[in-house]
Amino acid sequence: MTSVVPVEALARVAVTRYVTPLREGGSLPGIVEAEDLGTYVCKFRGAGQGLRVLVAEVVVAELARRVGLRTPRLVVLDLDQELARYEADEEVQDLLRASVGCNLGVDFLPGSFGFDGALPTGSSPDEAARVLWLDAFCANVDRSWRNPNLLVWNGDLWVIDHGASLYFHHGWPGGTLLKEGAARRFAQQKWNVDDHVLVEHLDRLPAVDAAISAALDPEVLPEVLALVPDEWLEPVPGADTPAQVRAAYVEFLAARLATRDWLPSGATGGSR
Repeated sequence: MTSVVPVEALARVAVTRYVTPLREGGSLPGIVEAEDLGTYVCKFRGAGQGLRVLVAEVVVAELARRVGLRTPRLVVLDLDQELARYEADEEVQDLLRASVGCNLGVDFLPGSFGFDGALPTGSSPDEAARVLWLDAFCANVDRSWRNPNLLVWNGDLWVIDHGASLYFHHGWPGGTLLKEGAARRFAQQKWNVDDHVLVEHLDRLPAVDAAISAALDPEVLPEVLALVPDEWLEPVPGADTPAQVRAAYVEFLAARLATRDWLPSGATGGSR
């Protein structure tokens, strides 16, 4: 496990220029430039998936970092309504207008390319198994050959696009937080590895689970949730304030961390 320097908060920077859309998936992320001279993939608050996808991106990226995986640096991007005036594409214009305020910026990795099945020189089967562990823990359903959500950059493997994780929070507006045992049910929910792009490394998962179990403590979960801006933590039945919503995420993730019912069959090396 690599050493981890705690992150106090995501930097906030203003978007200075919208460059081009990334026409992948339904959220229409875009490449933007910011006042810190950085180039970012912007995940927009006004996209159809809603703010909870941005929450999942932040939470899972930080968990990835803490279990020893590489994932691009995140920032909060402040988007001004004036940017929409200079965009000719009406669809993008509408998206920019709907996304005024704070959005998610993912550091752009120039020259990176998509994962083709062969682990890059800087990665190992244990690292691939850590990706499996992360996806199982966070219930990520979107790392298949159809959409690997893995990049190779400078000879290393990088995990990206975590928005399809933590599916449980999509039921919160309908009142699932108020149902007794909701966190326990998520903790026990099985995860299907069959379609995963790294399934061939499943044999390394028990050893990796044992190592992560010794290093990842429930105490870190409030630190992880503290990275999420208040503006993205929408009130739901049973959690009216950002602090209460954060506490709900911590409860669900702590319950899952306390068991290994979610690990694929045979991979139970680090049960608590």
